[in-house]
Amino acid sequence: MKKKDKKYGPVLVLMLLTAFVAVLSFVLPLLGVEGYKTIATNGTLETSLLTIKNLISLDGLKFIVGNAVHNFSALEPLVLIIISLLGISICEKSGLLSAVFSPLKRVKLSIIIFITLLLGVLSTIIGDYSYIFLIPLIGVMFKYLGKNPVLGIITVFIGITVGYGTGFMFNYNDYLLGLMTENAAQVSVDSNFAYSLLSNLYISIFTSIIICIFGTILINKFLVHKLPKRYSYEEEELVISKKAKRVSEIVLLLLIILVIYLVLPIKAPGAGVLLDKDANRYIEQLLGANSAFGNGMVVIITFIMIMCGMVYGKISGNIKSSHEFSLGMSKTFENLEFMFVLLFFAAQLIAITEWTNIGPVLGTKLVDFMGTLEFSGAPLIITLFIIIVLMSLLIPSTLIKWEIASPVVVPLFMRSNITPNMTQFIFKVADGVGKALTPLFIYYIITLAFLEKYRISEKNQVSVFGTLKMILPIVLLLQIILITVILLWYLIGLSIGIGTYSTL
Repeated sequence: MKKKDKKYGPVLVLMLLTAFVAVLSFVLPLLGVEGYKTIATNGTLETSLLTIKNLISLDGLKFIVGNAVHNFSALEPLVLIIISLLGISICEKSGLLSAVFSPLKRVKLSIIIFITLLLGVLSTIIGDYSYIFLIPLIGVMFKYLGKNPVLGIITVFIGITVGYGTGFMFNYNDYLLGLMTENAAQVSVDSNFAYSLLSNLYISIFTSIIICIFGTILINKFLVHKLPKRYSYEEEELVISKKAKRVSEIVLLLLIILVIYLVLPIKAPGAGVLLDKDANRYIEQLLGANSAFGNGMVVIITFIMIMCGMVYGKISGNIKSSHEFSLGMSKTFENLEFMFVLLFFAAQLIAITEWTNIGPVLGTKLVDFMGTLEFSGAPLIITLFIIIVLMSLLIPSTLIKWEIASPVVVPLFMRSNITPNMTQFIFKVADGVGKALTPLFIYYIITLAFLEKYRISEKNQVSVFGTLKMILPIVLLLQIILITVILLWYLIGLSIGIGTYSTL
């Protein structure tokens, strides 16, 4: 008789993980665990002591009780996913998504998986918004193709998360990471070093293609056979209209042109109105903290989707009244009630982990340990990769990790004749792998919510570690492949980007 495979519900697991963090926050200070964080800023290195806060204390109790509501209400991804679903819903209700995706019904599953991974990697140019739009969109796409949406959602999650470390083109995170890399290099080794956003272009494009090719092979081998291949749903009677699709495409094009005009840094009426004119560099003007375009990108994309969906629905006759249009904006919210439950408990876990300071303290310990090793070349690269993956389990934030690691890692690699550009690329790839494997990553929790939405039967229960178990072999093998590519690139001495090599 086979032992029954127990799967604990996601909410219980999140509560147990929170309790585990609380116990760690109590035990580690008793063992004297603390760390020193070094930051490169204003041309100097500043070191500060990091200590772990005990959650099992009066201060901890005050934090848990007093901040529970704030932790949930301040969860930005929750707000973003709600906004994005308004546009996706109306596009689905109008029949536009059915018209767009239906022609792919005859395409082989392997090609669909490849396309999904490719979309995931390409979408990283818009940062975290890639999760917000693609996870629900790919679920709808696989549904209309008669394929299992669970397969599509896991595939796109892997594509975005692992692809975040490579990407076909840089995003705003790369710019912020580059500033840290530049500071670390200038303070400790080379005061003239300047980071270029195109310095990793060649290796980024190549590894992105590798992720799509080998990701398709691995998903076919390890995931496809574990999930039901077909997905049946109650089809609505939607009119497929070529005229409506053509007009929607024209509307889409015109709106894209309008948005481009509003972010052009030229002197013309209305041009550049969405930019932050006080910033010096264009990328900061476009995507900086005070940029209307950067802060409102999710609203802009959602508005474009609403307009295209409304036009398609009106012309095709799938939306017959303003009342239907209003209700249509809730279409994709169906069976997503569990998302709000999951995100409430995930918000508490993430906030409590951040409050205790466990991640940064243990992160500094790992980085300091690496600094004591007398490694160079390939062993040093592999060590950094492993350490960043381990750090990611407790610190999903890319920027926080690099803030901790760069002042130590960048000079260490430069003294081993490895360029800061290559060092940052290695960090990013390891960061992408690590984030795919931690329940502290908020978009992993959102992914679980959409897996539950499309769950076919009681036998296919969604669980935190059950989903990780499905993802694990794919991500780990991709990690080995990516490390191999990086090492070969380094040993052969190929250019990693425009005017840049892996070695000094």
